[in-house]
Amino acid sequence: MEKHSEQNPIRILIVDDHPIVRTGLATLLKAESGFRLVGSVDGGEEALAFLGQHPVDVVLLDLRMPKMSGLDVLPAIRKLHPAPYVLILSSFDYEEDIYRAAKAGASGYLMKDANRLQIVEAIRTVACGKLHFPKGIAARIQERAGRIGLSPREKDVLQMIAKGLTNKEIARVLSISQFTVRNHINHLLEKLEATDRTEAVSVAMQQGVIEVSP
Repeated sequence: MEKHSEQNPIRILIVDDHPIVRTGLATLLKAESGFRLVGSVDGGEEALAFLGQHPVDVVLLDLRMPKMSGLDVLPAIRKLHPAPYVLILSSFDYEEDIYRAAKAGASGYLMKDANRLQIVEAIRTVACGKLHFPKGIAARIQERAGRIGLSPREKDVLQMIAKGLTNKEIARVLSISQFTVRNHINHLLEKLEATDRTEAVSVAMQQGVIEVSP
């Protein structure tokens, strides 16, 4: 892991649609030794464009933005090479938001009302490749993640759903009954906490459970 110092500072990009938040964070970061603010943008699309041109170590990413939310842009950021670490900044501490951010690849989650020391500590922590989530949340994230494990057959069914196959077609391909296919789908929906087939595929792709070829 690359060590950061005054000579080799942590390069940071701020992504937030609120100018006052960007300004406040920029002021804090510029005053902190070992940090270098390399950019500040107001949306997800702008963030991806910036990251395509500039090397960044840590992205401070707002969770709720118009057009492209933090959860929308996060997977795309994590696919970059090299991929910067992402620290979510949010005005909300809903467990579901934190869980979804963690599963999408965030290295940490921090409330926007955090003080200077908390923000600095969080940035340094994720820049070292470690996780930084609210106390008590990390254990629940791990517990929920453990429930998601899909069997090989469930993954097969999910891949076929992603390709647009009907229950009847899946049953024929796998040489099983449509009743068994429905059971597999019900289990998938429960494990992925999805309401329908489309959402199940979306959640599975976001969490890296399956990959769908173009």
